[in-house]
Formats: sequence, C-alpha cells, structure tokens
Amino acid sequence: MKKKRPVLQDVADRVGVTKMTVSRFLRTPDMVSATVGVKIAAALEELGYIPNRAPDMLSNSTSRAIGVLLPSLTNQVFAEVLRGIEDIVDANGYQTILAHFGYKPDREEERLESMLSWNIDGLILTERMHTPRALKMIEVAGIPVVELMDSVSPCLDIAVGFDNFEAARQMTAAMITRGYRHVAYLGARLDERTIIKQQGYEQAMHDAGLKPRSVMTMNASSYSAGAELLCKARLEYPELDSIFCTNDDLAIGAVFECQRQGLRIPQDIAIAGFHGHDIGQVMEPRLASVITPREQMGRLGAERLLARIRGEEVLPKKLDLGFTLSSGGSV
Repeated sequence: MKKKRPVLQDVADRVGVTKMTVSRFLRTPDMVSATVGVKIAAALEELGYIPNRAPDMLSNSTSRAIGVLLPSLTNQVFAEVLRGIEDIVDANGYQTILAHFGYKPDREEERLESMLSWNIDGLILTERMHTPRALKMIEVAGIPVVELMDSVSPCLDIAVGFDNFEAARQMTAAMITRGYRHVAYLGARLDERTIIKQQGYEQAMHDAGLKPRSVMTMNASSYSAGAELLCKARLEYPELDSIFCTNDDLAIGAVFECQRQGLRIPQDIAIAGFHGHDIGQVMEPRLASVITPREQMGRLGAERLLARIRGEEVLPKKLDLGFTLSSGGSV
C-alpha cells in the first residue's frame, strides 16, 4: 500500500496560510510575498511534497507503471539492462516510464519529481548516490525501489548487481599474472562505479607491489575518448605495457588508436575492458573484458520489484549476480 503523500493542505497548515496561497506560489511564486514564499518553500522541502499530475481519484490506487531512471542512453550497458526490465514489466501488464539524467544528481532529482508525480507503483534506479531532496521524495512516495548495477553498496530498499571492486581487482590481477607490470587504468565520467573500479585496480596493483597509475577524464565515455586517453597514458607513462579500462567503449577506442599507431596487441600493449559488449567479442583480437549480466540484471531487478509491489518479502536485500573474466586475445 502506498503511503499517503503530503498534499497542498498539509503544506498550508504547516505555514499557516490558505491552500490557495500555496497553489499560487507553485504556479507563480512572484504572486506571493517574499516572506511567505520562503516559508512555503521550506515547508515543501521538509514535507517532501511531490506534485500530483494524475487525477485525484488515482492518487491512492495503482498506476500499473514502473519508473526507470538511467544515467545514459548512449551506453550499451543500459540499453541491455532496459531490455531485461521491459521483458518482465510488459509481461506483467505494467508500463515503463523512462527518464535519462546524464549522471547528474540534480537532474536525477528533477526527473524523479516528475516521475513520482504520476503515482508510479515502483522505481528502478541505476545509481546509489542521490541528493537529499531525492531521498526525501522517495521516502515520502513510499513505493518499492530496486537499485541495479551494484551488489555491495548500501541500498534504499533492494538491489541487484555485482561487485564492481572485486571484478576490477580480479581483472587487474589476471593481467599482472600474465606478466604485465606497468598497467594503467583509464576512466571516464568519474561516476561512482568508475571510482570503485579504480579502487579495485589499485588494490591489485598494491597487492603485487606495483605502482598504480590512472588516466581519467570528466568527459563522457566513447571510442574517441578511449583513443585520447591511450595517447595521454603513453605520453605520461612511457613504460606502459598494458591498460585496463572502466568499460569496453574506452578499451575499443584504445585498440583502434593502437592500430593507427602500428602497435601490436597484445605484444606491444595489452588492453582489457569491462562489460563484455558484443562488438568487443567479435573484433580481432577479441577484447579481454569483465563479462557482466546486464539483461539478467534488468529482468531480476524487475521481477523482485514487482514482488515487492505485491507486498511480498524479497530476500536477500542485495542480490549478487557475479561476473566472468574473459581474457580474449588482447591480453
């Protein structure tokens, strides 16, 4: 059963004004005195007020809709996660409401407010870091939430994913075992999972008594970014003999750049990626990568969310789907 959300009257009672005044403030803030406006804004924040775009008669019923917030629409990882989600959601007579926030917490907050205003029955998130206001709105909405892509970090409700730190640590250790000593980590976006993977890489390097070296960019991940980071890494670390990338996009871009420069893979430089995209598995040499269960993650995440919506207990709270290392031909 959904919680009863704060309504305009609750805000009005908190401030000591009429419901009409609050409504006026929401529509045209300049029509309300600055002093009262500050009080109303504070009350809206404290109560976690969420505008209601659905008819009043639906406010306490089910919408048969699931909200999905994705950080990227260009990253193949999330396209496959979404495919898994929609397979289950569609089969159970639910509709998917999708929003994209570009790895920006403030934008996620905005998209979340809009999504919750339609009285969705459940929420699928793909990040663990949220703004305080976003967390408050989720709490007020009182709906089941599943967070994907990570099975270790603390979650709001339930989670389905894998251990990003351990996956990165194991891939780096595997490269070191093959004799590589000057392994650099290439990362983009610098989102939470990129940093967690960097920490796993660094742990493996420290365990082997080697010096970790990272080359990072705040820009979006892409093939061209991978090419640029490879050039930068070779310039900064002339002894470089291998690279481990936060995803396959960067790794494949690095492979293309090596081919342009006449570098042989893996004889001159070894390259490994993360997620095991199809393109990396059919290229020559086949890309070494951490194979992750993206579509399965989406399916199981959706299944567990629907079970929570039905009021069922879901255990364990954090489901670890694991990962597989593929050495391919590039390491």
